[in-house]
Amino acid sequence: MRVAMTLDSVLYTGPFHRALRKAIRESGLTLDRVRAHLARRGISIGLSSLSDWQTGRSRPSAAHTVAALEEVLGLAPDALARLLDCAGSRVRLADIGPVAELLDVVPDSRPGDLELVSTQHRVHVDDAGQFTHMFVRTAIRALRDGVDRYVARFYGDRGCDPHQVRTRPLRNCRLGRRLVHRSAPAMVYEVVFEQALRAGDTWVFETQLADPGAGVCSEFAFGFRYPAEQCLLEVQFHPGALPASTRAFSQFDLNDRRHGIGDLTVSRHHAVHLIASGVDSGVLGIEWDWRAL
Repeated sequence: MRVAMTLDSVLYTGPFHRALRKAIRESGLTLDRVRAHLARRGISIGLSSLSDWQTGRSRPSAAHTVAALEEVLGLAPDALARLLDCAGSRVRLADIGPVAELLDVVPDSRPGDLELVSTQHRVHVDDAGQFTHMFVRTAIRALRDGVDRYVARFYGDRGCDPHQVRTRPLRNCRLGRRLVHRSAPAMVYEVVFEQALRAGDTWVFETQLADPGAGVCSEFAFGFRYPAEQCLLEVQFHPGALPASTRAFSQFDLNDRRHGIGDLTVSRHHAVHLIASGVDSGVLGIEWDWRAL
């Protein structure tokens, strides 16, 4: 199912126009009332500008205007300003230490080179509750000429041995360099395309990742290093080992507390999924509680 993002979650994942639109909707104010409240604070804004801000056609440029919007909508200070401050870089999720160390030695890992059109991850969990493998289908768009690879990251659960993790190209790609961290359950690996792309070109590729040494799994999350037009996260459970409950969550970064998006219901095909659109920051994930296995 498509899970409706809570205002708290959208304020963490962005983008700005989606968060503003959600905040206005939940405030119960019309655009005209928002404009009137701003006018009483000495800020004159046209309805067309407000409309453009909440649809993404333009953004407010004055800090005091954004601060007034936050006050009118009952938001915490900088709740909207933070999204604007980070928007120019197009990268809002800092890679955690071990992954960042590995990326430092991969010269073609600059996130400004491409953007995600869509990313689909399907995690498989066996009858012992253990992660077995993950299928990944990715569509990217090149932002410059010469893009010919995608650098993927993996950070395993505590106790994971990344040397045992196996990656396999399935379609429209081959594997390039693979780097494993010396002391953390982290690795990065290159997915190399069959051709170099020109700016604006798109490419679709599929890979699979397996961990024969994985233990019992109770969550899966994806961190947005690149803006994504659409993201699909799916967990496929074994019919003999279904979770007691499942939930979707978001985080501003990997050190942030989790913000609940909503409960998920296991389908008759023994799976749950989360679809999100227009995400350009943060972390989205699915977690679950096990019955006795």
